Amino acid sequence: MLVERFKYTIWAADMARALKFYTGVFGAKVIKQNDYVSEVEICQGILAIHGGGEGERTWTGLTFQVPDVVAGAAEIVAAGGSLTREPQPEGDEPPHLAMCADPEGNEIMLSRKR
Repeated sequence: MLVERFKYTIWAADMARALKFYTGVFGAKVIKQNDYVSEVEICQGILAIHGGGEGERTWTGLTFQVPDVVAGAAEIVAAGGSLTREPQPEGDEPPHLAMCADPEGNEIMLSRKR
């Protein structure tokens, strides 16, 4: 099978709010935008944001690797997202996971390289 492109799609009740979140927090670059679907590029990956979402909490499987999950989690909250599980210390190591949700209810995870 010839795969021409790979992207992951999430839902948004408020497209403008979702775009503001992903461009502001993750530095996403908008590569397509219309009333129904927008696409953003993050670290050479494509995230499609489809309108018509209901804003309900949904696990996505999206994970963003960041150098500091505590600082990243604070950025998520400052941008209108929420934490579903605060970063937890692990022995002498700094936290390596933070469970979060974007303002549209899409659950995402922050992780740091171990």
